[in-house]
Amino acid sequence: MRSEVVESDVKYIAELIKRVLHKEGYKEITRLGGLTNHSYKVVTNDGQEYVFRIPGEGTEEMIVRSDEEKSTRLANKVGVDAELYYFGSDGTKISEYIKGAITMTPELMREPEHVKQVAEIFSKLHNCGEDTGVPFEVFEMADLYEKVIYKNNVSMYDDYQLVKQQVETIKREVDSFGVSKKVPCHCDSLCENWVLSETGRLYLIDWEYSGMNDAMWDLADVSIEADYDEKLDDYLLKEYFGREATENEFKRFIANKIYLDYLWTLWGKTRVPFDGQMMEDYAYNRYVRLKKNISKYLEGR
Repeated sequence: MRSEVVESDVKYIAELIKRVLHKEGYKEITRLGGLTNHSYKVVTNDGQEYVFRIPGEGTEEMIVRSDEEKSTRLANKVGVDAELYYFGSDGTKISEYIKGAITMTPELMREPEHVKQVAEIFSKLHNCGEDTGVPFEVFEMADLYEKVIYKNNVSMYDDYQLVKQQVETIKREVDSFGVSKKVPCHCDSLCENWVLSETGRLYLIDWEYSGMNDAMWDLADVSIEADYDEKLDDYLLKEYFGREATENEFKRFIANKIYLDYLWTLWGKTRVPFDGQMMEDYAYNRYVRLKKNISKYLEGR
């Protein structure tokens, strides 16, 4: 999704080029895609290319930028994201522009070599042994989003309370398998947050919602966003674990698909006052898939 360049952003970028990068001026500014933030490819007068990310309106209610910075720096340390040059307290970010960058699509993400790269990147991140100290508590976040929704008088679905109860029932069952270890996770690995370089290297970008979470969340997220079938799900899990997934691991993977659509349905609703019908449609599509997966899970018990 690409929009027009915002004039106030251009002025801010010019100031950052001078203050942060210690350079004079730019040759080109191009708006990049994104749902909530303003992102730009910037070519400075010396020919260097950067990505400038300026936080979108309303994001301060739901994103702690100091937490995002911790996860972004960890991603740089373990080598799964582009180089970071600057992270401001307001969330403004300057990073390396990935040469020949191709934003991934569901079709590209379904190619076996990319599924393998995804598994390798997540294995590297999840097994790095570090704790960012940033919690990603799905159901606490859901409660927060609910409060924002009701505070802004955004309408909710008639059967929402029933669906919420079903999600909680599934959570109790999955929790009975044992508490899952919390590891550093991206937590928002939709296709647009994967970028392929001209050399064929895959990068995972944009760590706004990252935190310590169940590793299965990240894998489930890719599966949902890229519309994996059962065969690709099995391949992803096998490449990730280096073996076949156990029955409980697979159930936890499916449950996380449900948690994902539950949480991001609510997130989409919080964005309706800022982004209108686009986010209303986003939330509805998530909600429809959420209910389908709940039915599948409950029928399979």
